[in-house]
Amino acid sequence: MWKLSSASDWLDRLNHSRHAMLWLFIASMLETLLIPIPIEIVLIPWMLRHPERRWRVAAVALAGNLTAALLGFYLGAYALAAWGDGLIGFFGGQQAFESFQQRFSEQGFLAIMLIGIVPIPFQSAMLVAGASGYPVALFLLAALIGRGVRYFGLAALVALVEDQALALWQRYSRPLGVIGLALTGVWLWQAFIA
Repeated sequence: MWKLSSASDWLDRLNHSRHAMLWLFIASMLETLLIPIPIEIVLIPWMLRHPERRWRVAAVALAGNLTAALLGFYLGAYALAAWGDGLIGFFGGQQAFESFQQRFSEQGFLAIMLIGIVPIPFQSAMLVAGASGYPVALFLLAALIGRGVRYFGLAALVALVEDQALALWQRYSRPLGVIGLALTGVWLWQAFIA
């Protein structure tokens, strides 16, 4: 089992590096775009080991996430522009796509925000929002709220519970993630498919 004490030296070196925040920004971007491993596995012990930087760590992780989310949004829009006819046909035709767009325009903000909070990959939200023509400003606002709640909520949890935060996260993150994923799946099913 991974323990905070086994990573203390690494976290100290990372924290004292003048490039630490740049590496965190890049890691947050990669987690948002490509890597399905939650960045919290680094954030939690870093915030515990160096509490004086917890809010800055949350802000940099959020900035990296939003930058990558904007890139993913435009990738979704590009994919629709480049391969739209094939993608629309693949997903049920023009009528099905228009129905999906209508539902996403009505309930997309909540969907994006929820996907930002729960520990599931954010790629789906950004690609669908871009491909459906969802307003970019609303997309960024929903992502800011969702991921802001996630990262700053984590910093607040660490500030409130200090050393117990890591134990709480390790114990409850998987069941909460599964519950959140199931609830989001049920909501998305009802909102966009049923």
